[in-house]
Amino acid sequence: MPLVTSKQMMVDAQNGKYAVAAFNIENMEMVQTVLETAAELQAPVMIQTTPGTVKYAGVAMLAAMVQTAAKTCPVPVALHLDHGESYELAVQALHSGYTSIMIDGSKLPFKENIALSKRVVDMAHAVGIPVEAELGKVGGKEDSLEVSDKSAAFTDPGEAKEFVLQTGIDSLAVAIGTAHGFYKGEPKLDFDRLAKIRDVVEILLVLHGASGVPDDMVRKAVALGISKVNFATELRAALTRGVREALVDQSIIDPKKFMASGKKAVKEIVKQKIIICGCDHKANSYR
Repeated sequence: MPLVTSKQMMVDAQNGKYAVAAFNIENMEMVQTVLETAAELQAPVMIQTTPGTVKYAGVAMLAAMVQTAAKTCPVPVALHLDHGESYELAVQALHSGYTSIMIDGSKLPFKENIALSKRVVDMAHAVGIPVEAELGKVGGKEDSLEVSDKSAAFTDPGEAKEFVLQTGIDSLAVAIGTAHGFYKGEPKLDFDRLAKIRDVVEILLVLHGASGVPDDMVRKAVALGISKVNFATELRAALTRGVREALVDQSIIDPKKFMASGKKAVKEIVKQKIIICGCDHKANSYR
């Protein structure tokens, strides 16, 4: 089916007390694997690209690839710009057919983050596209985005309320202790903070940096109001691991063969995350 926006599938998730699993992709094989797995599990799904991936392939190429794959996919699929770093990139993504936009001004001072986010909201809402923003800084590294442990700041519930009111965003990525990349130790999530944020804002909440977070913690975050969970690093690692395992056989020179091994490894992760988020067999709930 044609690409859909992220708004309604996330509203359905919030009402149904599950979360939409959102997967960052790097190439055609990852797109194929995510959509094939989502179709098998009858799960609505979001495909995401970071600025690093966009720099590598271009928004037009990525959008065309996902749009083509989604046409034959029987479940709702949204294409989301993850950690969009500028107004200009948001415009490029919209022109290329992205159906969901994140503007990440979390590194900016509070008022500047509001101003940038509102500017993107005004532009995207004019064409019916929802916007996600971030308040507080999720630690770790993803592509060119890097936040040191010392710089990582949790989302303040009071600021979250003001931020939502002044920007008009559709969803908010909250910083409650997750990090991009793999964790050095056991992650410690501030669930009390998440509950307080949920109490003061009505919009959809997003959890970034979920790769490596224990399953029970993801489920608890969803139970406390998270409607979208992002996964990136584990998929990259799985693809690389699968390819390496295949290339032990040095007679393999056909990329289709070693990429098939990579896709198999990615599929295991995607299936697991969809089930953890509880969005399996929820595709029919999309209206």
